This record gives sequence, structure tokens and C-alpha cells, in this order.
Amino acid sequence: MIVKIFEGREGHIQQKGDGLPLACNSDSLAGAVSQRACVYSGARVVLNPITDALHLVHGPIGCASYTWDIRGSTSSGPDLYRYSFSTDMKELDVVFGGEKKLAASLRELAERYHPPAIFVYSTCIVGIIGDDLQTVCRRVSEELGIPVLPVRSEGFRGNKNEGYKAACNALGELIGMRDYTPRHPSINLLGEYNVAGDLWHVKPFFQKMGIEVVATLTGDARVAEIQRAHTAKLNLVQCSGSMTYLAKKMEEKYGIPYRRISFFGLQDMSAALRTAAEFFASPKLGRKAEEIILRETARVMPQIEAYRTKVAGKKAAIYMGGAAKAVSLVRAFQELGMEVVIIGTQTGDRDDYQKIAYIVREGTVIIDDANPLELKELLIKQKADLLVAGVKERFLAYKMGIAFCDFNHDRATNFEGFEGMKNFAREVSITINSPVWQHPVKRASLIGNASQLSITGGSENYVQEPCHS
Repeated sequence: MIVKIFEGREGHIQQKGDGLPLACNSDSLAGAVSQRACVYSGARVVLNPITDALHLVHGPIGCASYTWDIRGSTSSGPDLYRYSFSTDMKELDVVFGGEKKLAASLRELAERYHPPAIFVYSTCIVGIIGDDLQTVCRRVSEELGIPVLPVRSEGFRGNKNEGYKAACNALGELIGMRDYTPRHPSINLLGEYNVAGDLWHVKPFFQKMGIEVVATLTGDARVAEIQRAHTAKLNLVQCSGSMTYLAKKMEEKYGIPYRRISFFGLQDMSAALRTAAEFFASPKLGRKAEEIILRETARVMPQIEAYRTKVAGKKAAIYMGGAAKAVSLVRAFQELGMEVVIIGTQTGDRDDYQKIAYIVREGTVIIDDANPLELKELLIKQKADLLVAGVKERFLAYKMGIAFCDFNHDRATNFEGFEGMKNFAREVSITINSPVWQHPVKRASLIGNASQLSITGGSENYVQEPCHS
């Protein structure tokens, strides 16, 4: 059986060693069932963790289903972000326009909840009928005396990346509205969304070093914190795919430099602390960072080593939304003695894939904007024991009898920081070694066909036969 790719997907799947650049940064192929999400999804991912803001979806009620309950961002205080409001546009609103309904909804919600800011998301139908979202938001903002921020997130504008930009543009309107003077060396954490309480396992380390975290964009964030974010001296960017755009805008407007970091894995967490200390050129900060790294590594390493003995030599497949998490996962699997045989992202760019190609082994399959058919065949060909991805890929793995670890924004277990790496090692060990994988009867026959598979990256039309048990 020969696996070829859809016409138009040439170059989006490569093996390290082919010597060809990976095709990326292009629109998804129509009909290929891309795993990417829409523009509105991307905007909501970034903005929804602002806990005291009110989020209003201007569109049909179905779009409001994408809300906090499929994103595991947690709060240490306000919970207004957990409510999902919608203008619930009907047929008559589509015919006659929804601007009056939007304005009335904003006034009613402001009177009932008294939010410090309101984000208004426009979905596909709003862009089609031409509602003037910006004008309505500006007028209501002047009337209410609070920021009412339009988020142009119509799905047809592109993919999730465009949603990130729309969200960052809205955040840019908030930043700079409040005066503040940090008392210590100060940073912002960009692209940290406090999924499963991740932030609470990372932020204290910077505080113990003597560094003030002015704002987190946007995990467990408050509107007032974001409004003063321009006073920090450094931006540390965790999720580069969603927040590099904002970091560049802040550098241009406020002169705040940024550094890309990651809080996942012992190596990357340690590097993040050292990066902050080196930026401020403070020997004292550097000593404190090293003390934290030494102490925390010694604390968690015995447990990580115990899990390592149970998973070393196993093969892992990675498919992430953003490239930053994918790169961190490669290093984490190296720490566990596992081999990465497949790695892909939904939104990686040329630089991201060059970095990925540098750190993975020869023969590793690198894929951009995968679809389920491609993932299925590659998992078989590469004989993966584990797939680490998001909720959309969970059932594909389960149906194939392959262990799965949810690393996306709907997980409930902290994976960041030193404690997070211990949790991840435990999750991987339990998942791979679960007795349930002894029962599927199809997996053996699927893997038995792997020797008949090959990848071609030419211009042939896609031809695929289903796997038979």
C-alpha cells in the first residue's frame, strides 16, 4: 500500500534527511479536514482566560459553544470569564442587521455584571451581513465609560493565526491605559494561559528570584493588570504562535524587548529562569535562579527517573497547535529516554520547522497542518507507541489502539515547571503501560502492514486505501 498526499499538499510532509524545506504558512487545503481551528477559536483561546472581563459573541448561538469549558484555564478569583454570552442572532437579525441588538445586549450585560472591560467577538455571519462592529463598540464604550473592544474574528478571514492577531490587537487597545511603577526588575509573561493551573507552578519562581510579574497575558489575568503591562522591562513569550505578534508590537510602541522561552520540561524551565536573570545582568538574580534550579531538580528527579525506567525506548508522536510546545516536548521525551518519530504543528513557520529539524533524529517525520488520514497512516508507518496532541486527535489514537496524552488547553493536569515535568512523566508512564492496550486486536494487523507503507512528496494525486484488519 502506497501513501501519497492530496494534490496541493506537496511538501507538507518530510522526513529529516530528505534535504527539502517543509512547506508551511499556507491556507489549509479545502476538503482535507485540517485539524486547524477557525479565527474565532484562535481569538477566544487568547482572550478567554482574562477572568474579570465579559466575553460577548455577536453571532448565532452555536458559536458561543466554544467557551471556557473546553479550555482548562483556571482563576484564583473572578469567574465572569466562565460565562458565555451571545447575541443569539436569528434569521430576522441576518436580514435587517444585528447592530441594535448588539448595543442593547452590551448595555444590559454592563448593568447586570459591571465588568471592567467587554470583548465582543464577531463570527462569520456578522462579517457577511456587514454589521459595523467597531462603531457600535466605540459608541457603547463612550456611553458606559469602560473599554468595549471589538474582536474581528470572522472565520472566513483565515485560520487560528488570524484569530491570534485579532486578539492581540484587542489587547493592544487595553495596554497602556493604566499608570504603574514596578518596584523590582519586572517582566510580563506572554502566551501563558494557566491551563490546569500551570501559572501557579511557574510564577512563584520568578517572585522568589526577586522579579515582579507585572501581567500575565492572559492566564488568570485581570483587566487592570493588562492595562499596566507596558511598564514591564521584559516580555517572556511562552506560546510564540499566539503572542509573538503582540510582543513585537509592544517592542515597537513601548521599547520592551522580548525573549522566547518555555516552561515545559526541566531543561526549558531552567533556561527560562536563567534567561530572565541574564537579561537584568544581575549576579544576585543569577545565583537565586541556580539555587531554585538545583533544589527543584533534586526534588523531582528521583520520581522522574522511576517513570523513565518504564518508558525508555518507546516511540512518541507529537502533533501540536503551536511549534513552541512541540519543541519543548521533543526535549522532554529526550529526558525520558523516548524517541520522537513524528512531530507536527498546525501553525508552525519556516523558522519553527528548521528548529524542529535540528533537534530530532534522522528519519523523524515532520508534518505541517496534518489531516486525520495522514496522521493515521503515519502513526502506523512509524510504529508510534504514544500520541501527544489535543482533544481532536484523542479518538483517532484510541481507535487505533495507541496510547494518548492530552497536552492541549482542555487538560486538567499541570504540565509546566518542575512539578509539571514530574506529572507529565507519570502521565506518559501510566498511559503507555496501561493494561488496556493488551486487548485491541486491530493494532497488530495495522502495524503488520507498516512495512508496506511509504511516503511520497511528489506532485502525484492523493491515493489512499483503507487499512484492513
